Amino acid sequence: MSPDRYDVKRELKRLYAPRNTDWALVDVPEQQFIAVDGRGDPNTGAEYAAAVQALYSVAYAIKFASRREGRDLVVAPLEGLWWADEPSVFTARAKDAWHWRMLISQPDWITEDVIAEARGVAAAKKALPAIADVRREVLHEGTSAQVLHIGPYDDEGPVLARLHHEWLQANDLVMTGLHHEVYVGDPRRTEPAKLRTVLRQPVRPR
Repeated sequence: MSPDRYDVKRELKRLYAPRNTDWALVDVPEQQFIAVDGRGDPNTGAEYAAAVQALYSVAYAIKFASRREGRDLVVAPLEGLWWADEPSVFTARAKDAWHWRMLISQPDWITEDVIAEARGVAAAKKALPAIADVRREVLHEGTSAQVLHIGPYDDEGPVLARLHHEWLQANDLVMTGLHHEVYVGDPRRTEPAKLRTVLRQPVRPR
């Protein structure tokens, strides 16, 4: 890969390729993303599948537009913010009650106008209503607890339970923002036991 091609996994390696398999603190800088929101089980919900397809369609349109301007980039991994009216649904894996905001990171030179143009290009190629819902999102999570989870997504429950019921109290911290996941591995090409997911939770002192 050309060193001139922007790749967020290389630029922010501590956030996209951590090695710690137990919770540790990390400082997360401000980032911009393209994003789309929804609710329901990501494994079975048509809304989720359509949203992710729309997000990637816009992400690749952004990539090609940026390349034409002389600044190539690698499409970043899929990420998600997850929340619910009752936090226990995460450890219980009650997915029908989950809200989600799916994200793909963008370099700082990608503007609102570029995103809007990419939406139009993507919509002209694919009849995906969710493309109209793709928007720019800026996050600045700051101090966060983070861990690399290796294995199936459904095995995250005990890891999150340790965060909620042990690690935060032991470190005198409380949660502030939304639960954040970075899907480093492609589930279409990776067996579940080898999936790598970065789990992140913004925190502050109690």
